[in-house]
Amino acid sequence: MGNNNKDAVEAAKSLSKIYADLKKEIGKVIIGQDEVIEKLIIALFCKGHSLLVGVPGLAKTLLISTIADILDLSFSRIQFTPDLMPGDILGSEILEIDEETGKKHFKFIKGPVFANIILADEINRTPPKTQAALLEAMQEKKITVAGNTFVLDPPFFVLATQNPIEQEGTYPLPEAQLDRFMFNIQVDYPTVAEEMEIVRRTTTNEKPVLSTVISREQIMEYQAIVREVPVTDNVISYAVNLVNKTRINTPAAPEWVKELITWGAGPRASQYLILGAKAHALLKGKFSPDIEDVRAIAVSVLRHRIVPSFTAEAEGITSANIIERLMKEN
Repeated sequence: MGNNNKDAVEAAKSLSKIYADLKKEIGKVIIGQDEVIEKLIIALFCKGHSLLVGVPGLAKTLLISTIADILDLSFSRIQFTPDLMPGDILGSEILEIDEETGKKHFKFIKGPVFANIILADEINRTPPKTQAALLEAMQEKKITVAGNTFVLDPPFFVLATQNPIEQEGTYPLPEAQLDRFMFNIQVDYPTVAEEMEIVRRTTTNEKPVLSTVISREQIMEYQAIVREVPVTDNVISYAVNLVNKTRINTPAAPEWVKELITWGAGPRASQYLILGAKAHALLKGKFSPDIEDVRAIAVSVLRHRIVPSFTAEAEGITSANIIERLMKEN
């Protein structure tokens, strides 16, 4: 796309049309959840991974498998449990005997990580060693087993779910690993009207027929286009300053932030704010992001990257509350 405005306008038009088609297809299966769907599609076009946090029964798994269907991508669901081992995710070598020669050799059997979309269900239920195996694959886009390296097919997109209620017997992800997720997306209860429609649709035998909206090759093309979207300095400045204000040891941090935050967001937050704003702008048919595009995704980018202090927790102030207050003042 370069700096060619005509290409930029065309890309914005075509991506906003694809986004409308994606929403229409997903809407055949999923009622509501517009904001969650928007964030997941932004993350996909930014090559980012997402963490979905919500109580069980809110159709998180159904949403993700539906997205895989209409994107023509391979899909794996991994149910994380306390006894899950790294080999259960990555794959393992087995000893095989060649029937003709009688010779023994090792054969690698690929694990469920070899898919385009991975649903890591309840990632906080499994011990750190197994979490680390998946997180390394997310970061490197390749895995190493028994000294052999295997590259994962692009696009590679991990969606992990966490249940915020049952904390007993769970292994919370460390901050450094949370930082690998572009978004932390809260999945909320449906409205009464949405719930009535959910009940109406899910208590019959009818199964919606889904159409593929976009091919794997097109997804990769749009991932490249997103990165080429031009951004003005004032938008980058807004994003970087917002992140800077979460760091208690910088002059930019307001006094109240120093009381409410123990740890602020790192540079990856600024990168994801700009990358996400680019994709958000394209989905809305604009060919360059403005400050509103940064604001639209700021809570999802920053929520898991700042650690509220004991004071904040005691007063019931969440990281999302802190980010919203910073944006009001900014």
